Amino acid sequence: MEEVVLKRCWLARYWNLCVRHGIHGEIAEAKHNYWSSFAPCPLEVVLDAGQRAKEENSFTYDDSERRYLPPRDLNENSGELTIESMLLVEKGLRELVSLKVEDAVLFAMAQQRRRNTKRSNAPEELRLPTEGLTESYELSEGEAEDVQFKQAWLTYFWRRAKNHGLEDDIAEERLMFWINQAGRPSGSHDAVAVERGLLELRKLGIETQLWEESRRGIGQDPSNSKSQNDF
Repeated sequence: MEEVVLKRCWLARYWNLCVRHGIHGEIAEAKHNYWSSFAPCPLEVVLDAGQRAKEENSFTYDDSERRYLPPRDLNENSGELTIESMLLVEKGLRELVSLKVEDAVLFAMAQQRRRNTKRSNAPEELRLPTEGLTESYELSEGEAEDVQFKQAWLTYFWRRAKNHGLEDDIAEERLMFWINQAGRPSGSHDAVAVERGLLELRKLGIETQLWEESRRGIGQDPSNSKSQNDF
């Protein structure tokens, strides 16, 4: 079930960023160690999924089939993909939201960019991509990498949405937009775009609907347990 693998990647990546930036230091290392044991290469796996999602015939079969899992994750570290593994991922994503990890990471990367700019004697205010500033500014290497990660994520989920007939009035347009965004240098406007894109994906419930369909695919009625909150 590729979706479980990718969401483990999300968890591994953001707990790793917490470790790097000193966020939630009392638990971050243990959380990172746990999730990275399932997803040792989260950036590469998600970028690969986004790349494959650009192809018209991507994910046209049963999404739960192992042939669509990235080869590097088909090993003993991936763990058996069961309803129990889905529930653990749900719990992990809810924790990420409750601790406001993603907001803290964005803030920490912006602070790091500001410190680096000061060292180069170029004055710069602390600016976050979510603030929707009209003025463009250069992203740090870490921020640009985060934009690429999220662009791949959005491409993957809009491809799946299109293939599953979700939001069919806009799915094709959104998919083509994110395909066209990938592979070019990222600036502050791209950072704003991915945050807005993730917000739209969650408001529309795309990830939740696909997640519940995956649950049905392994024999559990999603209504019998607490549904995943979009993260």
